[in-house]
Amino acid sequence: MTTGTATKTESRKLRPRLIGVVTSDKVSKTRKVVFEYLSKHAKYNKYVKRQTVLHVHDEKNESHLGDHVEVMSCRPVSKSKTYRLVRIVTKGKQIDTSILEGEASKMFEKKKDVAAPATTA
Repeated sequence: MTTGTATKTESRKLRPRLIGVVTSDKVSKTRKVVFEYLSKHAKYNKYVKRQTVLHVHDEKNESHLGDHVEVMSCRPVSKSKTYRLVRIVTKGKQIDTSILEGEASKMFEKKKDVAAPATTA
C-alpha cells in the first residue's frame, strides 16, 4: 500500500522556465514581466511579434524595472499571480527619479508664480 507522500526515488517534473523583462515594479512583491516571441500569421504567412504579460511573485523585491529575469510557474499566489521569480539574469539600467521629481515640483511652483495678475476696470 502506498502512502500520500512522495518517496526519495520519485522526482517532480521540471516546470517550464521563461526569461523576460520587468516592465513594472510599482506593487510590492509583484512584478509585471513581458515575454516577446514571433508567431506566424495564419493568412499572410509572415512572422508577427507578439508578447505575453505575466504577473510574477517576487518575495524579496529584488528585481526592478528593466531587469531580465527568469520565472517559473507555481501554484496560484493570488488571482493573477501564478509565476514566481527564480533569478535575475541581468540587471537593467537604473534611473534616479528623485532628481526628476524635484525638477518637476520646481517647474510647477514657477507656473503658479507666473500666473497672470487680475485686471480691474
